[in-house]
Amino acid sequence: MGNENEQKQQVETGKISVETTMSERGGANNLPNFLQSVRLKYVKLGYHYLISHAMYLFLVPLLGILSVHLSTITTDDLLLLWDQLKFNLVSVVICSALIVFLGTLYFMTRPRKVYLVDFACYKPKPEVMCSKEMFMEKSRAAGIFTPENLEFQKRIVERSGLGQKTYFPEALMRVPANPCMAEARKEAEMVMFGAIDDLLEKTGVKAKDIGILVVNCSLFNPTPSLSAMIVNHYKLRGNILSYNLGGMGCSAGLISIDLAKQLLQVQPNTYALVMSLESMTSNYYAGKDRSKLLTNCLFRMGGAAILLSNRFSDRRRSKYELTHTLRTHKGADDRAYRCAFQEEDEEGNLGVSLSRDLIPVAGQALQANITTLGPLVLPMSEQLLFLATLVARKVFKMKVKPYVPDFKLAFEHFCIHTGGRGVLDELEKHLQLTQSHMEPSRMTLYRFGNTSSSSIWYSLAYAEAKGQIRKGHRVWQIAFGSGFKCNSGVWRALKTIDPAKEQNPWTDEINLFPVPVPTMSPLRP
Repeated sequence: MGNENEQKQQVETGKISVETTMSERGGANNLPNFLQSVRLKYVKLGYHYLISHAMYLFLVPLLGILSVHLSTITTDDLLLLWDQLKFNLVSVVICSALIVFLGTLYFMTRPRKVYLVDFACYKPKPEVMCSKEMFMEKSRAAGIFTPENLEFQKRIVERSGLGQKTYFPEALMRVPANPCMAEARKEAEMVMFGAIDDLLEKTGVKAKDIGILVVNCSLFNPTPSLSAMIVNHYKLRGNILSYNLGGMGCSAGLISIDLAKQLLQVQPNTYALVMSLESMTSNYYAGKDRSKLLTNCLFRMGGAAILLSNRFSDRRRSKYELTHTLRTHKGADDRAYRCAFQEEDEEGNLGVSLSRDLIPVAGQALQANITTLGPLVLPMSEQLLFLATLVARKVFKMKVKPYVPDFKLAFEHFCIHTGGRGVLDELEKHLQLTQSHMEPSRMTLYRFGNTSSSSIWYSLAYAEAKGQIRKGHRVWQIAFGSGFKCNSGVWRALKTIDPAKEQNPWTDEINLFPVPVPTMSPLRP
């Protein structure tokens, strides 16, 4: 009797690979193992290349036939054609004028291209570096948390995916903490001015040349606004278009990019400065509600400044071109609306509650976002497979699984908001990404923690510092935020990024990464 080994079905890098081993011991009839030598993922890859280049494969024979036909044309044929055109001068002039008119109309009405000249992520000073043990020590010393809540925070920190070198603002490093308005302003100014100073130095752009300013910070909205702080500090010009976005959560960074893009498409020859940050000082929760204690454990200090341009002359020195922005809002659903909610607890302490519905709501928002984004970025091969599966399920009522498009064929790099280990795990599973695709986001969470809307820029900076960005590569930034929102930004690299010429928060320590991040990392006693 033959023994049948286990049949395994593996899903690796979004491509289905089936390996089956059939063997019989002591028998004479051994069946050949065809599937072992034919990996279906290569079949799918070949299918992708075939569909992607189908137009060229179709045109090559036609061009060959046309070339053969043109080679038979003689000088007499050309003279005859010229004689016919001379007698139809009016038609030639009208056609030429129409072509010129349509060409001019096209170039005048098409949207202006938006370039990312450069960006800078703020790296705090070592003095405010906060290990996980130090975080727990400060929490105990505060004397406001019960033993049960201290144990709860310890468990969260041990499983958070954060490392030992994240940053806390000075006001929260003190005992007791001092989360007042003055300290919150101090933190915001330190982050904003630090990132913008670095950006202006890297680009050589003068502050007076900036015509658009967009600042986003969800939980700290002073008067005058954060955007007014920047205008005052850098003495920006009086006719600048400034906007301050508040309460829009961790996805507000991409909302700011989308707003700046729309303004750049109607304001010619100008620069747009986008500043994304969050205030830890004003977001500190000093109560007993466990759903609000999560923010203390996960959020850390950071921010990013981004310089965009619509000047064609800036294309040569710019790093990326913005190709798509897409925003999905699920706020009409009450469960999605309340899954991240700022409110007071029973004792009057203000904090942000993160509900258990956060991960499933994020999954639904992601599904809605990629359903719209897919046709814009996916190759035709993936769209045909998705359509075929949809028709089979809806029209022919066949029991087949919904086809999940392989976004790895559309993007080389994924910069995912570092909301927490659970968020990254969910996206890795849903999008069928590999460890290398997740590396920038996981290392950002480990090194800097959840820096809110700026986290996607730390992830992109990681990929640049690793020398992974090549000319023509496509980058997908995706973030989630309260409300509930899922937003996407798609960039195309205009040049190969040389890490030796870059200076970003990872530069001095990039050789130490990646590092293994265990599921459970017990605190040192």
